[in-house]
Amino acid sequence: MTAKPKVTKSKKAALDTPILFDRVRDILESARSNIARTVNTTQVMANWLIGREIVEEEQQGKRRAGYGAELLRELAARLKADFGSGYGVDNLELFRRFYLEYPQLLPEVNSDAVRRKSDQSENSEMVRRNLGTSVNGKAVHITNAVRAKSWQPGELNHNLSWTHYRTLLRVNRAEARTFYEIEAAGNAWSAREMERQIVSLLFDRLAKSKDKKGLMRLAVHGQEVAQPIDVLKDPVVLEFLDLPESPRLVESKLEQALIGNLETFLLELGKGFAFVSRQERITLDGDHFYIDLVFYHTVLKCFVLIDLKVGKLTHADLGQIQFYVNYYDRERRTEGDNPTLGLILCPDKNDAVVQYTLGEQQERNIFTSRYQLHLPTVEELESELRRELRYLVPATGKATVKKVSTAATKAAPGKSKKTKEKKSK
Repeated sequence: MTAKPKVTKSKKAALDTPILFDRVRDILESARSNIARTVNTTQVMANWLIGREIVEEEQQGKRRAGYGAELLRELAARLKADFGSGYGVDNLELFRRFYLEYPQLLPEVNSDAVRRKSDQSENSEMVRRNLGTSVNGKAVHITNAVRAKSWQPGELNHNLSWTHYRTLLRVNRAEARTFYEIEAAGNAWSAREMERQIVSLLFDRLAKSKDKKGLMRLAVHGQEVAQPIDVLKDPVVLEFLDLPESPRLVESKLEQALIGNLETFLLELGKGFAFVSRQERITLDGDHFYIDLVFYHTVLKCFVLIDLKVGKLTHADLGQIQFYVNYYDRERRTEGDNPTLGLILCPDKNDAVVQYTLGEQQERNIFTSRYQLHLPTVEELESELRRELRYLVPATGKATVKKVSTAATKAAPGKSKKTKEKKSK
């Protein structure tokens, strides 16, 4: 019987090094992530507590004219000497507004019996205790609350940094701000991703097809996916492609640009989309056909076929997507899959042609959306609303458009101001 070769300690250590490295790396990456989250959470809390102190001090001196502005100037000057330029008047005003807009961010602080009436040492101890709780124990409590779905918008969420909250404060409408807060926390949006969704008027684009009850649910619960119409938006904004709007644009170039920016495209499509393939070939009796993009929706449990068009939509294009959908339902759909959805992305379309070509199928499994190669303005959104309402509610369309356009203007104050300046010229 051949004896097994003896493994020396040095050889055994060499064999285990990759495993040890992986374990240590996991520990360090987890620690780095937790440190970053803790720093972000502590910064958010500190800014909120500063805002609270300013508001309470202002309330004490509210009878004095100009007290608030004087208070901020004096406080900024003294803080600058000790902590640098990050605590100027503008930032202090932002902290003040942060507290006023999010009064329940730290409900346990506002419900604390130790209030402003206590002496300075007791008040300082309360601040240290709350910040310390955030670092050592509060962050864990918040994480568990989010996982248990007990977190409510307006309360501190460890997934949202100060940059997130600062961006949210630029959204004037409370219902739109709540929507973006829920979506950013639930989908782990970076601050840049959230800002893009706000600038591209995501809330208003999703709200276009909602009735009053649906609009309230969107504002209170965020985007809920229960049926195909819930995941589609019109227009689809593709400004991240950096493509010029040109009549010479070809579908292959548009498709290549989307694949090259797939991560951002998936963000624009919304939650649940998973990329499957591009230019998928269908062969029937020797004839070949190609589907531009194939996705699978993990919430709706169905394939989503996307056909790209660079010209105005025609009834022939609608027939083509119907063909693709029918083929997928018969040949590719498996047990557990829901009926396939078809979506045409085009720069322009005649809604009457779509309505008469698709009929009831338009609401069931085939959809059309315009795409834009630039960020939408309030005027463009109003135009889209009028176009839809012409066919949906012709009797009350005028009044409804006026109401919705006002809401859209409030959603993007910067854009509305720009629009007014153009009109005045």
